[in-house]
Amino acid sequence: MKIVFFGSSHFALPALEALLKSPYEVCCVVTQPDKKKGRHLRLAATDVKGVAQKAGLDIFQPKDVNAPESVKYISRFNPDLLVVVAYGQILSREVLAIPKIFALNLHASLLPKYRGAAPINWAIIRGERITGITVIQLSERMDAGPMLMQIEISIGQTDDALILEDKLRLLGAELLLEALKEIKNKTYKLTSQDEQKVIMAPKLKKGDGCINWDKPALEIFNLIRGSLPWPGAFTYYKGKLLKIHKAESGPPVSQKPLPRGGVVLSADKNGLRIMADGSSLLIKELQPEGKRKMSAVEFIAGHKIKAGDIFGKK
Repeated sequence: MKIVFFGSSHFALPALEALLKSPYEVCCVVTQPDKKKGRHLRLAATDVKGVAQKAGLDIFQPKDVNAPESVKYISRFNPDLLVVVAYGQILSREVLAIPKIFALNLHASLLPKYRGAAPINWAIIRGERITGITVIQLSERMDAGPMLMQIEISIGQTDDALILEDKLRLLGAELLLEALKEIKNKTYKLTSQDEQKVIMAPKLKKGDGCINWDKPALEIFNLIRGSLPWPGAFTYYKGKLLKIHKAESGPPVSQKPLPRGGVVLSADKNGLRIMADGSSLLIKELQPEGKRKMSAVEFIAGHKIKAGDIFGKK
């Protein structure tokens, strides 16, 4: 089978690498245009482009994949399938009509839960214990096409979005090959998604990372793990933004009356213990505004934080 592969980010690499080792022919790779990055705003290629170049593949980087000239370019490969993994543009009806069979997509959730751009992040933020990978036939509606395959994976208590992404992208590559085998053998089955069970996972906004200390510590802990790498969970201390990189759910608070959320309960060699809703959060690693990432112990020493100080006031 001839495949045109659509992908851009780090998440798509195992899928592309698996295809390159498979008996299937990757005749073209479609990826996002090079973008300016870093302090010096130098042009940088997508992760996928680097792998495609090394493999000597035909590479196409349209600004608008749905433009008539893009459709014409992709059509000339006469592919059997389009395989889409973390590409970054929604495909039009005209693009989806190009392959002889259909276009399929690897999505990092157990659809119909967590449709959208940030399924891994939202699964952790909302405290899910299980997520997975779904292979779907692409439709014009985002992540709404019928499902070919699905596999579950547990979300570990210490998994953050970056760790979970690594697990899912490797699992996704394996599942993709299984799906392609069934497509080749014409043994696949398409299952419609239950629209009554849809949960959306939109792209995270900056404000989504702001910690509300009136919420339970477990919810804040999940936000810290789930909002990586961007926007990152943050709070304020003496009017300055403070990013929280690592934390642990702390023990219940027996003090009566209970302090308000955001109050520092202790600041010692174990870290910063902050009051949440009826419980506490132990901060282990953080990053003051405009400075490097550091341990909570280093931060305590440099700022002379003590019990009774308050986090959360801008």
